[in-house]
Amino acid sequence: MTLGLWAFAHHLHLLRRLLAFNVLGSGIFLLLAGLAGTAREVQGLILVGLVVALVGSVLGAVLLRRLHALDGRVTLGDGPEASP
Repeated sequence: MTLGLWAFAHHLHLLRRLLAFNVLGSGIFLLLAGLAGTAREVQGLILVGLVVALVGSVLGAVLLRRLHALDGRVTLGDGPEASP
């Protein structure tokens, strides 16, 4: 979780930030799943969480592609990396 949080705060490239956010979310998910146990209801909630995480990642990737198509940028900010 710490590595994902550090990478999310450190990198400006949008795809790297999306991947760092996924690593952070996976770490939190694994921690909560480990604490929850093995009951059927918990396993169902874990499955729903996995589906929501997948849909969120796909939505983030689509939004990044749309932002790149509109502005041509792949990073945050107005620095030299922000121009194509």
